[in-house]
Amino acid sequence: MVGAMAYADRFAGTLDGVRAQIPYLQELGITYLHLMPLFAAPDGPNDGGFAVSSYRDVAAHLGTTDDLRALADDLRAAGISLVLDFVFNHTSDEHTWAQQALAGDARYQSYYWLFPDRTEPDAYERHLREIFPEQAPGNFTWRPEVEQWVWTTFNRFQWDLNYRNPEVFLAMLEELLFIANLGAEVVRLDAIAFVWKQLGTNCEGLPQVHWIVQAYNALLAIAAPATVFKSEAIVHPAEVKSYVGVQEAPLSYNPTLMAMLWEALATRDTRLLRRSMEQHFGLPDGTAWVNYVRCHDDIGWTFANEDAADLGINAFEHRRFLNAFYTGHFPGSFARGLPFNYNPETQDMRISGMAASLIGVEEALQEGNERLLDDALARLELIHAVIYSAGGLPLVYLGDEIGMTNDYRYRRDPVTAGDSRFAHRPEFDWDRAAERETLGTIPHRLVHALARFAQLRAATPALGDTPTAFFHAGNDHVFTFRRGTPKTGLLTVVANLSEHGLAVPSPWLAHDGTDLLSGERVIAGMMLRLTPYQVRWVAEG
Repeated sequence: MVGAMAYADRFAGTLDGVRAQIPYLQELGITYLHLMPLFAAPDGPNDGGFAVSSYRDVAAHLGTTDDLRALADDLRAAGISLVLDFVFNHTSDEHTWAQQALAGDARYQSYYWLFPDRTEPDAYERHLREIFPEQAPGNFTWRPEVEQWVWTTFNRFQWDLNYRNPEVFLAMLEELLFIANLGAEVVRLDAIAFVWKQLGTNCEGLPQVHWIVQAYNALLAIAAPATVFKSEAIVHPAEVKSYVGVQEAPLSYNPTLMAMLWEALATRDTRLLRRSMEQHFGLPDGTAWVNYVRCHDDIGWTFANEDAADLGINAFEHRRFLNAFYTGHFPGSFARGLPFNYNPETQDMRISGMAASLIGVEEALQEGNERLLDDALARLELIHAVIYSAGGLPLVYLGDEIGMTNDYRYRRDPVTAGDSRFAHRPEFDWDRAAERETLGTIPHRLVHALARFAQLRAATPALGDTPTAFFHAGNDHVFTFRRGTPKTGLLTVVANLSEHGLAVPSPWLAHDGTDLLSGERVIAGMMLRLTPYQVRWVAEG
């Protein structure tokens, strides 16, 4: 499969607009479409739709629930699986349950975490981290309507659900099955780590989280067996893997590969990338990574401190370097990213920005420098070539395939001005997409590259359900891994993450082969030459 993700309204206006663009998705080779939260949410700030006011009603500006069913049918007819979000840690404060709680209904107050004073919130707060320290500091919000504090991990308008109450589990099961019955073949479990609270812990990734997901998975297998879970946990690499399994979520985002690709592009050094993949890439049978370059969210540097220490890298200082590099504050940086939620106490920060802006396209266009532009586009092709070949399901953030850059207009809208993530949530530029038909344009180069990756991937058995083995090619600028089995044939991916031409030995090549991307023959025993930022998919035989 090859995936794509987008906000329905920003991609095509309405759900009917998305239906009209199915041929464009097919042109890219897409067989999996994740449409970001499209259910009813508050007007004004709503965390990009993740503050859900109704799991049964599509947001009015997108269409109707029947429109969503029709879209699911049309996608399936086109060979594309629909992916929807299940936001199950919290609801918006406009959800009917929250509104009844605010009206004083004790039953619905027990659906959430409410406290009459700061005694318990302060006890919990000692161990909690702030997710959005700039927009929503703290984890509790005072509601004068009921004179109580409400647990709000993410934003003041997002109320955390209380899964200690069995009614909540059952009520959310009904919402989950409703979403599955709309035609969703994959359901993304949003903010999975936070759904259980325990005093004296950081309330993330507790054992009960896994029990809840396992129970939902079992019930889904009985009632809606065509639907599977995808987990979303941007945490320590070992914790990310803890949610992946046939009993929990057969699919999971791979934030470690994403973050480490950006790390290696900044350093031109693949040691931490390789080390992270060697330690954390393997998954149980029957499961798979969803590998991505960008998504709707910020980039956090989710490498394991111990992996960095093994290489002599100070993790704290390295994250500070990466933040400086990707916000353009490090000398020689090609990036034009934006800071997101800087925490002055921990100095933690994340990065916002479209892939093209982070990778140098925006800088090159501003300077009118063709050489810089060529390097930037080569980098963008490189990281996509890796996610298409590494093993798992590649996921394209729509807009990246036509080289869209940051949209700074978010600063002029009071609803989004304080959230730099909206720089990489632009309206899709269909005029720019039309340039894909014109030779020499950025969209032509990128769209045709990604479509070719998809075609080759589908036609190459070694890139199917086969193991991935990472190894050192003798040069730290080069990232290398092997795919395949004797039955499927063997394929080696060799990527040069530097702006210099290189030659590396190829003892791993037992027989002559062909670089599928360039069509060149590769001779066993000879040095393998790589131009700046070149990727080779070398198939033996």
